[in-house]
Amino acid sequence: MAKPTQAHLTRKIEKNQPQPLKDRTKGQMEYYMGAKLIEVGINPKAAIYRWAMEESGRMEVWTYSAYWGDSKETLLKEEAAGGDPPAAAE
Repeated sequence: MAKPTQAHLTRKIEKNQPQPLKDRTKGQMEYYMGAKLIEVGINPKAAIYRWAMEESGRMEVWTYSAYWGDSKETLLKEEAAGGDPPAAAE
């Protein structure tokens, strides 16, 4: 079985939250992603990260994605070619 080469973390937050609260949530997600990568044996500095945000009614759905290995190479090639990044798989 192939090892995973990407990870995604999703949170729903209310649109009307004050910006400092949104900033804190974003920082917490970044910290948690780094900790999870270390936990599974991936150097957080070897990964690249992307943010995605979707609106859903009065909520925002934030997805923080990390890519390493083959997924990182594929993402960088797609971005260089002007394509859309791959959708966050859950």
